[in-house]
Amino acid sequence: MELDLFKSKPGLFRVASTVLHGVAGAHFWFAAVYDYTYVNVPLSVSPIFNSYGRQFKFLTYWDVCLQAVYMSYAFGIDVYTLFNKNKKDEKTQKLVRFKDTVEASVALPIAMFVSFTFWGLMAVDRELVLPSKVDPYFPEWLNHMEHTNIIIFQILELVTSPRVYPSNKVGLITLGVFQSTYLIWMHVVYYKSGIWVYPIFKQLTPPFRVLFLAGSVSTCFVFYFIGSFVNWFLWSGEKTKKEDDWEPVATTQKPAIEP
Repeated sequence: MELDLFKSKPGLFRVASTVLHGVAGAHFWFAAVYDYTYVNVPLSVSPIFNSYGRQFKFLTYWDVCLQAVYMSYAFGIDVYTLFNKNKKDEKTQKLVRFKDTVEASVALPIAMFVSFTFWGLMAVDRELVLPSKVDPYFPEWLNHMEHTNIIIFQILELVTSPRVYPSNKVGLITLGVFQSTYLIWMHVVYYKSGIWVYPIFKQLTPPFRVLFLAGSVSTCFVFYFIGSFVNWFLWSGEKTKKEDDWEPVATTQKPAIEP
């Protein structure tokens, strides 16, 4: 789909991808710094925001920081390859492979999960995720930067550059470790403060809480495979491509479901 256009205008895609990484990196760093510095919800309004862990207790904030680091790293590679005549040297290939693994394993699926879950729960009952009483302290534009723009930038990332997906074993283990780390941290916050990070957990009994968390983890795994399929569909390639990061290999083989 994108492959033919890419082959005819590789320079255009390279410029678009570089600009995207630069703009997105600046966007997410601004959101992360502004949120941590200026979003201060009084205890009388909601005790969770200033409790143990501050902004770092929220998966959304983890994701904003993840996107900021990923986009900045990708931009750095763009600049490095611009001045490096040998784009096929081992160092460059390692940098690109690491970038692709981070994007495929965590950056894309976590962005999808955060955006779709947040707006899905907001549509059902916003008090479960972001109570209306917090609105005066959490700007709407910042809300969209953190919950809407993450998926917009990730879609643009998908359509402006190809990537090599890691093996399903590596990708799913990486995603699983990221999710497990956050879930452990979320329970540490509850243990330290006695407050659940998200109001929805107060409404659930322990069995349903376990089911909700299991469903959330499973949903992220589904998003991983969706990302793999979309990458294959757009770039008409299997999960490998030529050594040059800008030349995906055309194939009719779909991405495998099994590791």
